[in-house]
Formats: sequence, structure tokens, C-alpha cells
Amino acid sequence: MAGLGAPEIILVIVVLVLLFGAKKLPDLARGSGRALRIFKAETKNLADDDDETGDEPVTPKPQQQSLPPSTSQSPNGTESSDASQAPRDQQQS
Repeated sequence: MAGLGAPEIILVIVVLVLLFGAKKLPDLARGSGRALRIFKAETKNLADDDDETGDEPVTPKPQQQSLPPSTSQSPNGTESSDASQAPRDQQQS
């Protein structure tokens, strides 16, 4: 298998022109080029970040856990999300 020759490349170009049209091909090529440049830049940044942090030991930071809002349970078994609200039975007396 020697790879793509001239007839195969011409066939691919003809199929692309038929599928997308001659006016859309430059836009597609431009968009593909931009995406490839962005991808290369991001992978280079990742490699640079690895080089910078490779010498330092990584220590995990302690995570703060948020507590759920406190609930108070009334004598009749229902829960109230606000502790300052008194059950109706206690308010009437």
C-alpha cells in the first residue's frame, strides 16, 4: 500500500465539491484550520503546564464540605426548614 495517489486525491476533491458545493469549501477549510490551530495551542499549553509542575510534589488541597440546611422536627413529626418557626400547637397556647 503506497498511500494516496493522484487519482484518489482527485476523487476525494470531486466528492467534497459535490457534497458541500464550491462556495462552502473555503469556509470549511478555514474552520478546520482554525480548529487545528486551537487544538495544537491547547496541547502545547498542557505540555508546558506538565513541564512546570513536574518538579514540584502535588499535595491535595483539603475540600470544604457544605452542610445541608438544618431542619427542626416539630412534635407532630413534620419538618420545618426554619428553626424560628414554631409549630401551630405551641403558638396557640
